[in-house]
Amino acid sequence: MKFNFLNRQKNVTVNHEGAKAYKMTPELELYAAVVTTGLNDTFYESGNVRLERIKALIVQCDAQFVAKLAIYARKEMYLRSVPMVLLVELAKQAQGTAVVSKSVSNVIQRADEITELLSYYQVANQRTGTKKLNSLSKQVQKGLAASFNNFDEYQFAKYNRATDVKLRDALFLVHPKAKDEAQQTIFNKIAANTLATPYTWETELSELGKTRFENAEQKKRAVAAKWGELIESKKVGYMALMRNLRNIVEAEVSAEHIQMVCDYIANEKAVMASKQLPFRFLAAYREIKTLQTGYTSAILSALEDAVMHSAKNIKGFGFGTSVVIAADVSGSMQQPVSAKSKVQLYDIGLMLAMLLQSQCKNVVTGMFGDTWKIINMPQRNVLANVLEFYRREGEVGYATNGYKVIDDLIVRKQKADKVMLFTDMQMYSDNGLGYFETSWMRYKAIAPNAKLYLFDLAGHGAQPLDVRRNDVYLIAGWSDKIFDVLFSMEDAGNALTKINSIEL
Repeated sequence: MKFNFLNRQKNVTVNHEGAKAYKMTPELELYAAVVTTGLNDTFYESGNVRLERIKALIVQCDAQFVAKLAIYARKEMYLRSVPMVLLVELAKQAQGTAVVSKSVSNVIQRADEITELLSYYQVANQRTGTKKLNSLSKQVQKGLAASFNNFDEYQFAKYNRATDVKLRDALFLVHPKAKDEAQQTIFNKIAANTLATPYTWETELSELGKTRFENAEQKKRAVAAKWGELIESKKVGYMALMRNLRNIVEAEVSAEHIQMVCDYIANEKAVMASKQLPFRFLAAYREIKTLQTGYTSAILSALEDAVMHSAKNIKGFGFGTSVVIAADVSGSMQQPVSAKSKVQLYDIGLMLAMLLQSQCKNVVTGMFGDTWKIINMPQRNVLANVLEFYRREGEVGYATNGYKVIDDLIVRKQKADKVMLFTDMQMYSDNGLGYFETSWMRYKAIAPNAKLYLFDLAGHGAQPLDVRRNDVYLIAGWSDKIFDVLFSMEDAGNALTKINSIEL
């Protein structure tokens, strides 16, 4: 985003590479840190550096902004754990105000998020002993009570798990008021632990696992039959189906069931309703590509079709707009997004870059490390394009010389309208000709209408040049929703404006 405040000299800092960088405002830094935060079980643990930084930034920001950011992170960026942190920490800063209850009821989208919020609440408030959740914030309680009214028996039963904080605990603590007799019956079942066992792929396979078979062949046939039944039931969610593609293929289900799976994965309505983060498609694609089966190509094609559907609403640029897309493939990008994740910043950057590239008509794409290399790819086959970049990643080295993208444009005298870098922002500084900032200023002299977009994939809290001027913009996040932010900028908007426009 573009902004016009802060003293220029006080705004200067250094990044992790020791290069000159610029500080962000607390609101902008909190936004970047939140939307680039990995989801994992260790995130809530004390001592987590990202968690501690987010907590410190919350104190520096207006309560209304924090509340709206929590809603934005959950509903627009599809994040789950970090919005709970924002809500609980907000309750400490805005005690007794309706902003807390309104944001809680807006953020909770699944039944298990009620218990997840309470789980973090007891950690954040250092509650111990048998009654860890006594004296719950009244506003948190009010927001959770409203959330209880949003789910039916199946939704409660699906997430009624043996976690530290159970749905039954939450019910007794929050005391929600049922909106009718039918809902009161559901609340009574939660209290009595008598919710009907939901029909899900987990429960069905779990029950099958308890069956004793005469031999391995009999078990194999039973597993294949069960997967066939689950596929036909259409009750396996989109994400669950993608995560189980390998299991389904290896179970040797029928050709008809494989076709049903492919049809569902490639179904445009199913794709749009699933709200998958882009790298989920890449993870499934890589998993399937290793299988030696006759169905591999068909499933890979279905995943490519799904990605093209997911990119359909991305507003690309036409033949009249010259675009340069550069993906950072440096060593620092080859880091997992969280302690327990196989997904790397590298994955996210390449996936987002190829998604945007697929929607542009006049575009040059490439990757940078020690050097910058143009590698133009077809618009279709987004996932195959990402893997092609993987195959060639060593060709440019592993430094973060983002300035070489700009210097190449200067040397070739190419007047691009938009230059887009997907990076963790940890740029090296001295290029023998000047800094990244100097390169951009030199380029603006020959291409005064050019705009630079920095897609921050790591949220470390610093940027390689001052984004307050010279048509430089900052966008952060891992969802394809970042492209909505990109195009709001074309109408003089930005992410913070979009966040602040949310109604509580």
